[in-house]
Amino acid sequence: MAPPMSLLRLTTAGSVDDGKSTLVGRLLQDTQSILVDQLAAVDRATRARGGVQLDLALLTDGLRAEREQGITIDVAYRYFATPTRKFVLADCPGHVQYTRNTVTGASTAELAVVLVDARNGLVEQTRRHLAVMAFLRVPHVMLAVNKMDLVDFDEPTFRGIESEFAAVAGSLGVPDVVTVPVSALHGDNIATRSARTPWYRGPTLLEHLEAVPAGREAVAEPMRFPVQLVLRPRTTEHPDYRGLAGQIASGVLAVGDDVIALPSGGSSTVTGIDTPDGPVLRATAGQSVTVLLTDEIDVGRGEVLARLEQQPRVVTELAADLCWLADRPLRPGARVLIKHGTRTVRAIVTALTGRLDLHTLHHTEPPASLELNEIGGALIRLAEPLAVDSYATDRHTGGFLVIDIADGNTLAAGLVGSRDAE
Repeated sequence: MAPPMSLLRLTTAGSVDDGKSTLVGRLLQDTQSILVDQLAAVDRATRARGGVQLDLALLTDGLRAEREQGITIDVAYRYFATPTRKFVLADCPGHVQYTRNTVTGASTAELAVVLVDARNGLVEQTRRHLAVMAFLRVPHVMLAVNKMDLVDFDEPTFRGIESEFAAVAGSLGVPDVVTVPVSALHGDNIATRSARTPWYRGPTLLEHLEAVPAGREAVAEPMRFPVQLVLRPRTTEHPDYRGLAGQIASGVLAVGDDVIALPSGGSSTVTGIDTPDGPVLRATAGQSVTVLLTDEIDVGRGEVLARLEQQPRVVTELAADLCWLADRPLRPGARVLIKHGTRTVRAIVTALTGRLDLHTLHHTEPPASLELNEIGGALIRLAEPLAVDSYATDRHTGGFLVIDIADGNTLAAGLVGSRDAE
């Protein structure tokens, strides 16, 4: 049997009119992922708007407001595949007021494609999007210098943008950057190598997407299993059945593992792992399972199972980084909810510790408040303990959401720091 194809989750980002939606449409077309009726509908829409050449951006700009304005507002998820890999792509908006959507799209991405218009070079929104990718520690970043056809495929223009982007990425701590000169409109260096860039020796955009490592990070991390539900069906066949249901966030869980439930602290041994397809001896990150234990310890929703030798920190205070997503500012003293995995607790933001300046790419002195789309540090006191990892160690259990107590709206995306608040 042929081995299963790997899955890569990626996102696109860039300033307005840099060509993100056109790039996504080009990828869908060149990988033959567009149905005939979809292509016909896009052709009709293009002609209705007075266009001559097929407007591939219409394949992803699905909202009526987006089509009327010619911009992307929401995060558009698309699925495509090549003979070697499957892809889930989040096409994120470019406007600054939709940075929160970019955070949503990048939160699960393993690779980010940041677009830059070759005529304009890096702009403030490029820096902001790169800062978001660095903030969320997206493992791989690709710079696509788009619209090279409008600068006559000039190599010095490309090299200048490549050098500037690398400098910004380096200052933000982004280690892995690949730069490709492309024309999304005409397909240059998207799926096939362009004869108009003989000076470029690197991979096409699609070649890099197929080659970049994917899907291995979560399996290599310490095992974390947030309990979502305790199952006790009490059937005649299994009168004493008690299973802990949820999805393995990271690592590998196997029958026979000694585990501890945190923050309560009870320990036991895994005696069984049930799945919709039957019992298994081993399960990995991303699988939804029901875990059976030797002992009937006090474990409920919100607890985290971990191996005894790989325990997370149990804390009542957090030093964290926040990407503020709400219209009203965040100020010290704010009372909020912290949602971490399957557990939600009340909390108070006791202090702000700094703010990222997107121009200098350095943190400022503690600000009076964090405004919409700003990134900054905060100290948070929790009403109940949480079992957490630093985001740098485990991306899956080091992140959390800040939620409004009054209406349940999401206020911020948060990343746990490398050590506890002092």
